[in-house]
Amino acid sequence: MLFAITCLDKPGHLEVRLANRAAHLDYARPNADKMLAGGPLLADDGVTMVGSLILIELPDRAAAEAMMADDPYVRAGLFQSVEIRPYKKVLP
Repeated sequence: MLFAITCLDKPGHLEVRLANRAAHLDYARPNADKMLAGGPLLADDGVTMVGSLILIELPDRAAAEAMMADDPYVRAGLFQSVEIRPYKKVLP
């Protein structure tokens, strides 16, 4: 099942994101073959990271929740919100 996972950073937590970025990427790499896309959401300046978006195929919602629970960003308290929704790819 495909999931769209959107995460918004807590305001003023860019330093938390940067301090945990290498660990987060190391954590995400083993799941790269399951991802349609993954990367930071940006502020209107097109540069400043303010959240994350992941499109990933996992067996079920419990697997998506477990994956997010162990993410270094989550463990560091970076996110203000995490939303996990089933996703249906239509195009391309």
